[in-house]
Amino acid sequence: MKYVILGAGPAGLSFANRLLQLGVDDFCVLEAEDEAGGLCRSCMVDDTEFDIGGGHFLDVRRPKVNQFLFGFMPEDEWALFDRDSRIAVKGQMIHHPMEANIWEMDLEKQVEYLKSIAVAGCNLGKEMPTEFVDWIFWKLGDRIAEDYMIPYNQKMFSKELNQLGTYWLEKLPNVSFEETLLSCLTKKAYGTQPGHAQFYYPKKYGYGELWRRMGAALGDKLLTGKKVSEINYETRTVKTTDGEVYSADTIITTIPWTSVSSHVGMPEELLTCIGKLKYSSVETRYYEENLDTEAQWIYYPDPALSYHRILVRSNFCANSKGYWTETNSERIDLLPEEDKDRFAYMNEYAYPLNTIDKPAIMEKLLAWAKDHKVIGLGRWGEWSHYNSDLTVDLALKLADGLEQA
Repeated sequence: MKYVILGAGPAGLSFANRLLQLGVDDFCVLEAEDEAGGLCRSCMVDDTEFDIGGGHFLDVRRPKVNQFLFGFMPEDEWALFDRDSRIAVKGQMIHHPMEANIWEMDLEKQVEYLKSIAVAGCNLGKEMPTEFVDWIFWKLGDRIAEDYMIPYNQKMFSKELNQLGTYWLEKLPNVSFEETLLSCLTKKAYGTQPGHAQFYYPKKYGYGELWRRMGAALGDKLLTGKKVSEINYETRTVKTTDGEVYSADTIITTIPWTSVSSHVGMPEELLTCIGKLKYSSVETRYYEENLDTEAQWIYYPDPALSYHRILVRSNFCANSKGYWTETNSERIDLLPEEDKDRFAYMNEYAYPLNTIDKPAIMEKLLAWAKDHKVIGLGRWGEWSHYNSDLTVDLALKLADGLEQA
């Protein structure tokens, strides 16, 4: 066929449905799970939907993406929210991002943080460090680094933070002493709004409902329960664990490169590169207790707590209660014994890690694969921490580009 698409997460579903809109139907989508959605799937827990992948929301910043998605789940089925996310730090609860909301803390702590930011390396004109931990101190100052960013990132990604590069941190907002001081004096946030400052979430369903409908729109072109075991770059074929083989002019892969057992015809150098790609696994766990907060999600840098974030689902998911936690698989042993019987889901592939050598690896890998008509797309195909709206945008542009070529 013309295309074989690996994975029915947001990337694969968007690419496939865009092909149908363009009048192309000579393709299939292979999905290892029994349903579509990938990390954005939902299941029923305690009579309401539970998003197995944790916090996934539809950002408002890409209108063309939203209009495409509203074609599968109309806009009137979505609720629009202003983001309310918070950080529990040193016994206080303040809004995110921390550097813009220090003014919510006790006056003595405000002074301490202001002094720290004033002498941060970036504000003193010092040379930018190349290692992750040093970069955080240089960018944010000692107090934000020690109280929030270092412990939080250790909980979310890895204890060995210096395996991460600094290239992806450039998207962090500037933390100028002047803006932080102004926020403390005027008691309001200054600076750049974080992502998802406004977002959509389904009125009656979990986030997975959107992707379930997009899967249904593909009809028999979506093949579930088809785990890919081999990609053959010489014959442009894909083999699944049940022994079936699919051939295509072009293969679009949205699944983790490391999840494929055999890459036939790939040079040894690139196979070694794939082996160096790292990722984190995250467990989501349900708690039925209601929390007394208006926040939709809260970050917890405290190393004594197993989880790094909670999603207060009753504040964005209609007619629901309780909250979900997100915990790196390396920290599950810190879970209290009394919580181990609660419903939980382990996402083996949650976040691709931005290791120091990742950009060079992916540049080589994607270029070589594309020359062999295998194209990486999305969070796992490109090994980048993309949100679902950006993933959809990339999928639409790829489909349009390939069909217009």
